[in-house]
Amino acid sequence: MIAAPEIPADFPYAQDTDTQFSSDTDFSEDPDGRSSNPVKGKGGKKGKKPAGDKSKGAKGPGRINGHHQENGMENMMLFEVVKLGRSAMQSVVDDWIESYKHDRDVALLDLINFFIQCSGCKGVVSGEMFRNMQNSEIIRRMTEEFDEDSGDYPLTIAGPLWKKFKSSFCEFISVLVRQCQYSIIYDEYMMDTVISLLTGLSDSQVRAFRHTSTLAAMKLMTALVNVALNLSINMDNTQRQYEAERNKIVAKRANDRLELLLQKRKELQENQDEIENMMNAIFKGVFVHRYRDSIAEIRAICIEEIGVWMKLYSDAFLNDSYLKYVGWTMHDKQGEVRLKCLTALQGLYYNRELNARLELFTSRFKDRIVSMTLDKEYDVAVQAIKLLTLVLNSTDEVLTPEDCESVYHLVYSAHRPVAVAAGEFLYKKLFSQREPEEEGAPKRRGRQSPNANLIKTTVFFFLESELHEHAAYLVDSLWDCGPELLKDWDCMISLLLDDPLPGEEALTDRQETALIEIMLCTVRQAAECHPPVGRGTGKRVMTAKEKKTQLDDRTRMTELFAVALPPLLAKYAVDAEKVTNLLQLPQFFDLEIYTTGRLEKHLEALLRQIKEIVEKHTDTEVLETCSKTYHALCNEEFTIFNRVDIARSQLLDELVDKFNRLLEDFLQEGEDTDEDDAYQVLSTLKRITAFHNAHDLSGWDLFTSNFKLLNTGIENGDMPEQIVIHSLQCTHYVILWQLAKLSEGSSRKEDMVTLRKQMRAFCMMCQRYLTNVNTAVKEQAFTILCDLLLIFSHQMVAGGREHLEPLVYSPEDSLQSELLSFILNHVFIDQDDDTNSTDGQQDDEAVKIEALHKRRNLLAGYCKLIIYCVVEMKTGADIFKQYMRYYNDYGDIIKETMSKTRQIDKIQCAKTLILSLQQLFNEMLSELGHGFDRSSSAFCGIKELARRFSLTFGLDQVKTRDAIAMLHKDGIEFSFKDPSPQGEGGPPLNLAFLDILSEFSSKLMRQDKRTVHMYLERFMTFQMALQREDCWLPLISYRNSLQAGGDDDTMSVMSGYSSRGSSVRSKKTKAPAASTGTSAAKRKLPEEESSSSEVWQQGIQTPVMLSSPHHTSTAMRDPKRVRDDTYMGVYALPHDQPQPHQHPQQHHQQTPQHHQTPMDYNSQVTWMLAQRQQEEARQQQERAMNYAKLRTNLQHAIRRGTGLMEEDEEPIVEDVMMSSEGRMDDLNEGMDFDTMDIDLPPSKNRRERSELKPDYFDPASIMDESVLGVSMF
Repeated sequence: MIAAPEIPADFPYAQDTDTQFSSDTDFSEDPDGRSSNPVKGKGGKKGKKPAGDKSKGAKGPGRINGHHQENGMENMMLFEVVKLGRSAMQSVVDDWIESYKHDRDVALLDLINFFIQCSGCKGVVSGEMFRNMQNSEIIRRMTEEFDEDSGDYPLTIAGPLWKKFKSSFCEFISVLVRQCQYSIIYDEYMMDTVISLLTGLSDSQVRAFRHTSTLAAMKLMTALVNVALNLSINMDNTQRQYEAERNKIVAKRANDRLELLLQKRKELQENQDEIENMMNAIFKGVFVHRYRDSIAEIRAICIEEIGVWMKLYSDAFLNDSYLKYVGWTMHDKQGEVRLKCLTALQGLYYNRELNARLELFTSRFKDRIVSMTLDKEYDVAVQAIKLLTLVLNSTDEVLTPEDCESVYHLVYSAHRPVAVAAGEFLYKKLFSQREPEEEGAPKRRGRQSPNANLIKTTVFFFLESELHEHAAYLVDSLWDCGPELLKDWDCMISLLLDDPLPGEEALTDRQETALIEIMLCTVRQAAECHPPVGRGTGKRVMTAKEKKTQLDDRTRMTELFAVALPPLLAKYAVDAEKVTNLLQLPQFFDLEIYTTGRLEKHLEALLRQIKEIVEKHTDTEVLETCSKTYHALCNEEFTIFNRVDIARSQLLDELVDKFNRLLEDFLQEGEDTDEDDAYQVLSTLKRITAFHNAHDLSGWDLFTSNFKLLNTGIENGDMPEQIVIHSLQCTHYVILWQLAKLSEGSSRKEDMVTLRKQMRAFCMMCQRYLTNVNTAVKEQAFTILCDLLLIFSHQMVAGGREHLEPLVYSPEDSLQSELLSFILNHVFIDQDDDTNSTDGQQDDEAVKIEALHKRRNLLAGYCKLIIYCVVEMKTGADIFKQYMRYYNDYGDIIKETMSKTRQIDKIQCAKTLILSLQQLFNEMLSELGHGFDRSSSAFCGIKELARRFSLTFGLDQVKTRDAIAMLHKDGIEFSFKDPSPQGEGGPPLNLAFLDILSEFSSKLMRQDKRTVHMYLERFMTFQMALQREDCWLPLISYRNSLQAGGDDDTMSVMSGYSSRGSSVRSKKTKAPAASTGTSAAKRKLPEEESSSSEVWQQGIQTPVMLSSPHHTSTAMRDPKRVRDDTYMGVYALPHDQPQPHQHPQQHHQQTPQHHQTPMDYNSQVTWMLAQRQQEEARQQQERAMNYAKLRTNLQHAIRRGTGLMEEDEEPIVEDVMMSSEGRMDDLNEGMDFDTMDIDLPPSKNRRERSELKPDYFDPASIMDESVLGVSMF
């Protein structure tokens, strides 16, 4: 540690000022515990000029503030010059130095203002402030003048100008110190003032001051380190010269030179001490406090610069006293700070000469570095791995095998930079020890190649990692650091084909399989030049050099494997896994090489081997690979096409002839089929099906034979399942290939008629197989049916294919019903009920996962039919109702289906959702009976599902207005559809469904709530409104949900007299305000209601009322009539709505009047009005007495939320918060729908609140003490 000098108290700190700490202030250090002015100086004040220097204070001609004048105009200030960056920094600094030499006070004032303005402060330090005020007072004054309206300042403002400014700012400080290093920095004035100012600013509450001054101080420190390094070198040179001169004999010794060298060394030592004092002042005054600042950018600056110091001047800084700060900061919470720590250490470990000084640090912080390879920030993890690679280069003994293994497995990471860094570490660790090749000796190839052992090591590592399906990831990780090793295909071929050398251990079967897989991955990587699936970020444009490398690699691999592949296939012909990988190699060949390289005989050998493999194997994967290889070789662009096409045609002729012959014998046997014959038919059918997938076999008329086979299976019922499955698949390919030919537009009418007949006949055949006893056959038939119905739907004529319209096929109702039944019986089942697993492996997790994937595919196939309108959307109700029960297995599929159907038809989707809830409700009634408990799990489950459905509608009520209205309409009709099982006077059978329907009330717009409420009243009688038994609670709660937040004319009886009085008085008191506040809304409401009214006018048939009412918003009425209109009756209808006893024609003749013809329940209404008026008069007197006190207590009551009635809650809370705070956890369920818009700006919320209910918490709405829970007196 550099010794700190005696530091004078030049800069007063917190003990002299009234500093107010903010969140950015570093509280880790006691402000009083710091040195007051960590710079070397002569006194307590800033350095003053001697009396004889006063003449320097006069301004020279043509200068203002140290800057030249042009045409009488002052040049820009130093900040503007640096910001624009138009001048070379060298000339800018030279101009300032000239100004400093002429008048150092003026120049220094300009420099001080430069730092102040670089912080974004608009204040300016005047000459008087500079002469008469301490730095702390100046900083406090600048803090007061700081404009903090915007959080941005030059170092954080985005844009190219300010990005360049930061680099210019740092360059200015560096050049300034470099130009002043021989004289000015030692004058005990300029540096003392600057360091004192920056130290004070770095302790400011203002982030801009602290950030800018810390950056300036750290760059100043870096520049001083360079100066100290130069001084150290000069001192060493001077010392050597002095020793050399002194060691001379006396006669040749120059005493004058010795004196001169001694004087120079003394002067250099003094300068060195001065620089060290400055560096100590900056380190102790700024770095020690700011390396743990609350702002991550400031901490990162400190760590970045200390790394530079240790690298530049290792003799002074590379010790544990400074390294500990980097080690501690590696635990920082911010990734950018941890990243700076690692990059700083990389610069140190890269120099092997410094390794000895890092031993203690490495042993202390090695575990932390190893753990950072798993950092959540990928950039940090990459640099941690690179740092460990540098540590590995320095010494092999530091990292234990456990440390290395923690890095090894990262080669399989999905993040490519991490994987590549881990691959480099692995390559350095395992493959760095190559066998040295003797100079002049011929280069060894094949099995004797130096890469042979390294390739074996790669195979061993791949097998030990136990991730055998990720060879492509391992190859990609090693591709950048070891391309020569991975492209040594000659050596790999030799290891597979040649006999082992004497004393060499041969590869095992498992090792050979792994080597072939790795070899295939290297060939693919060289040919395609992009990472494997899941690791790349998209295709990038290759450079010319990369394209040339790709062409060279393809040429070389084709030349090697064209010769070696036939013998490799011959050696491993019976091994399905090896053959499958080897057969993929021709897909990456440059097929022109077969002709240009005269390799036709090797092509013939390859075709013979492929034919033999097809004849030997029945494994589907092997056969499909053979088919793809033929498809790759049968390219009409190359001259080998004819040769390959002939071989393919001969093979297919043999297969089809054999199949027809075997099939004829097989069908003639009838029920007495032989197992060998069945196996022969199956194996041949497998081969044909595999080839038909990639090749057009229309010329062999496979439809007739396969259809005959399928028909026989239906008639006899004892056809082996695998034969049926492959026959269905083969027939499917026949139809698709014929459609592909017809889509080109050059087909005959007879071909289209034939395809139409075959397609419809095949669909009927698949429909018949849906009832097969074998599950695998039914699944195959279902999958093919879904594909065919989707392909041959009305979508196929789009895109200029109108000539295919005769082929369009729409499924009949019976087929739709069978498809839906299949889904319900085979997809929506418990895991334990799935008996499709074989060999009793029900408990095997892999089997369960595979079965789940299969069921997901089946469900996705059917959901696509719903989305593309192939089947009716209402069939989705049976799917949607399973959303909650099978959420973990199919939740994403069902939710996406709901989203797509809503995009197609919002209203029909809403009807489907309510239908699914109705189906669940009916199922519950049939199971529990009409007297079920509404707290039962079944009913709560349906209600929870309704809540989930409600969330999917999002927050945009305008988009979903019609759909929500139709949903409520259907729900109300369903609730009152069936009469009461208890006879007249009892609740309707489905009345409890209203409790479920209330979950959607929050999605109604204000005016629509009133409309829905009026529609509900059409189904009600007056006796229903007076009922208060538990069985009627669903009706009461649903009505309350429609009245909450709605500007209704009807009041809830359930809330009691207090609630009625509160609501009515609130309306009466607020009527003028509401009229004014909603003037704009009055003009819009009629138009808004029109769309909703159309929904209700569409053929509504109800058992009680005759025609739909005309809707009139409350906001449109005269405010003075609100009081009288509001409580005409508990279920008083609007004046323009016909009464239940009126004939429909009378409605048009009726004129709106306030006094209506008495209804049959007029006496009851009159009594209720009288009671209500008495209660209102009494409470009016209480309000007059307690109005003032309630107004002061009201705000506290609202904040606490105690005592507010449910119907008095503000409707905006219901809409935004989804009815309760707990439901916000499920809000993300509807995020991916087009109607979801959760980030409403605050201004919009405030506007909506004012429109919904102006002055909502008016004191006049308070009823009594019990509501607010506060004392009235």
